[in-house]
Amino acid sequence: MGTLVGHVAPGFGFFLIGLWHLFNHIKLHALSPSYTSLAWFPTSKLRYLELFLIMAGCSISVAMELFIGPNRHQPFDSDGTIPSYHLHNFEHSSISMTFFTYALFALILDKVGPKYRLPQFSQYGLTQLLGSIAFGQELLLFHLHSADHMGVEGQYHMLLQILVLVSLITSLMGIGYPNSFLTSFVRSVSILFQGVWLIVMGFMLWTPQFMPNGCFMNLEEGHRVVRCHDVESLERAKSLVNIQFSWYLIIVTVFTICFYLSLVKLYGEKLEYQSLLKSELEEDEEEDVEAQKKSKVEEPRRFMNMGRATGPMDIER
Repeated sequence: MGTLVGHVAPGFGFFLIGLWHLFNHIKLHALSPSYTSLAWFPTSKLRYLELFLIMAGCSISVAMELFIGPNRHQPFDSDGTIPSYHLHNFEHSSISMTFFTYALFALILDKVGPKYRLPQFSQYGLTQLLGSIAFGQELLLFHLHSADHMGVEGQYHMLLQILVLVSLITSLMGIGYPNSFLTSFVRSVSILFQGVWLIVMGFMLWTPQFMPNGCFMNLEEGHRVVRCHDVESLERAKSLVNIQFSWYLIIVTVFTICFYLSLVKLYGEKLEYQSLLKSELEEDEEEDVEAQKKSKVEEPRRFMNMGRATGPMDIER
């Protein structure tokens, strides 16, 4: 992080994962009357695609922060210590390593679960706990971030922490309430919103054309940061960040509710059609069974009537 690409790339990853989870939770809710949440969602062609993408993205992030990004392609000073201007690189890479750990052990639990006969609830709960730890690590490191806490960037990070906190709380709630659709829905929206906000941060903090009036980009310890000429300009810039966050909150809310209604209509109609076909098949089966019963009852009567009809003819002979 610390650059436009460093915010936009992980932001896009969070956005995709949040949207993928949102889609699957709504679909599962619409198709299944007895909804049960999943910690991650397999695909038809490659079961662990979601987890592989998370691990790949985290690996690239760690490599960029610690080896590719630094001028000397390593984050340590000549005496082996960590210089102050590389502290945030270690903070960001620690977040990525925690999410990598989540994805790795989620895959391992899914692999060994059937082999060791792990209860489904325990497997799901442990995976959710790993996700909660990842969000807790993210919240901790952003809260104690070595970057500026007082400036415009600090305001963006403070609002980001609210979204991470929502993801953390809903992940913990998901352990005890796996059948709660709203818990999964809110968690998915918060992950999606994290992605949107990281992308917004990348463009607004590292694009000179988007600088608020009275603010400028300043090169400090090898990194560009936003500074303002006076307190009034700083307070105005922070207020603009708050307004921006509120606007994106409205946009994300409208999008997610419309997305929900569209998918419920789509998969609700499919479920209704499937239920109608099922009921028609059941009715046809019941009619066949009744017809068979009637035929079984009528067959002895036919034989009796035939016996009565042939009786007088035999006597005459």
